[in-house]
Amino acid sequence: MSVTVGWSALLKRQWLPLLVALVGGVLLHSMNVLMLATVLPSIVEEVGGAAMMSWPTTAFLASSIVAATCTGRLTAQLGARAAFCAGAVVFGAGALVCAVAPSMEAVVAGRFVQGFGGGVLSAMAYVLVGKSFPEPMWPRVAALLSGAWSMSVLIGPLMGGAFATWGNWRGSFYAVTGLAALLALVAARALPRATADTGRPGRAMPVGRIVLICLAIATMSVASVVTLAAAKAGLFLTAVALLVAMILLDRRSGAPLFPSDSFSLRSTTGVAMWFALLVSITYSPLSIFVPIFLRTLHGFDPLAAGYTVAGASMGWTAASLVVAGWSPRAAGRLLSLGPLAMAVGLAGVALLMSVHPVVVLPASIALVGLGMGVCWGFGVQRLMGGARAGEGDLAASAVATVQQTGFALGAAAAGIVATLAGFARGLETEGIARAAFWVPASFVSVALLAVVAGSRLAMLAGRADANKATVRR
Repeated sequence: MSVTVGWSALLKRQWLPLLVALVGGVLLHSMNVLMLATVLPSIVEEVGGAAMMSWPTTAFLASSIVAATCTGRLTAQLGARAAFCAGAVVFGAGALVCAVAPSMEAVVAGRFVQGFGGGVLSAMAYVLVGKSFPEPMWPRVAALLSGAWSMSVLIGPLMGGAFATWGNWRGSFYAVTGLAALLALVAARALPRATADTGRPGRAMPVGRIVLICLAIATMSVASVVTLAAAKAGLFLTAVALLVAMILLDRRSGAPLFPSDSFSLRSTTGVAMWFALLVSITYSPLSIFVPIFLRTLHGFDPLAAGYTVAGASMGWTAASLVVAGWSPRAAGRLLSLGPLAMAVGLAGVALLMSVHPVVVLPASIALVGLGMGVCWGFGVQRLMGGARAGEGDLAASAVATVQQTGFALGAAAAGIVATLAGFARGLETEGIARAAFWVPASFVSVALLAVVAGSRLAMLAGRADANKATVRR
């Protein structure tokens, strides 16, 4: 028999400090991606490095993915609480490097350090969810973590814009340093000692597999800046091949970074990883290209375009909060209905983007986020809950890795489609209009694959629940 818990069971006094620490870690990591965009022009004006403007963001995201991948190993060696606190300290140290940076190269170095700390914070949040909360609570906690990503859409640009307006971009990084130090202190007191796992012997870091991940990320980053469509496609396929090679090597390793059944089509955790990857890829084009389409085709100013796209993030959060307590049977249906709603939303964006006036388009954008929100938490629950014995930490840390890798793959794929549609040819209105249709339209097929994965996941999870019920009897 399934156990359903309400928000009152989660928002109890003993849970609140832990929730503050987890949500704070995800928020600190996510808001810094958006904060940089508002202060970057000021950074370039003072220290130069205009040709390297994309490097701080690339370094941050690349380091985040590597850190998230290694979080399972860090948990085994340091314990969950120590790893989370260390992530906050490293994040703050990277922000301090940026605050005192004399050149763009130093800013990139600081962002790389920040990204590693942020990747640990984001991944450790899911590890601690699995260690600290009963499984029926996981969708609700995942909904709160999703809410942190939506809050970052508002807080990140606001914080960066305020310091940029005051002519003190360094102050934004000093503020982040202080917030990271505060988070480390809160986490040290709030995270339970029982989360530490110090009994395992240390093992050498898997340098070869980490190098493959770094090469894949670097290849995707290069694919995002080259203009030739054939070169983009070749680099994208190379990045995918590197990731596949890393996963195959990891399965044979005695010290894996991922669950032993990662991306298997026959296990709950494996299918859940496919599901998380596909819906993350589906969601990724919104924040990258839609603001440019709105500004060029409809004359939106940057703030209006940004907050129109933020409707998807708000939809994600609102939907996840509403459905978090639904029954397992309803959750199984939402695993298919969520990506189906994303497909309908993307189709609406493709068909309506060039239509004047902009009336229904924001609803289509929000529908993509709503679809993500109704299924994401339940996918996370099944990814973590289906882990094999002794692989709970690996499965939990894989959530952030798969999500961020999906965003990176989606960004690279969207760039290829936009180039093929003529987006890079002098930013002509005709080419942008074609890209405005084909970029969202091309991701409808990915959403439909996620529908299939969601149906398969619901079936496997249902069988697992039935087997557990039989054993209890």
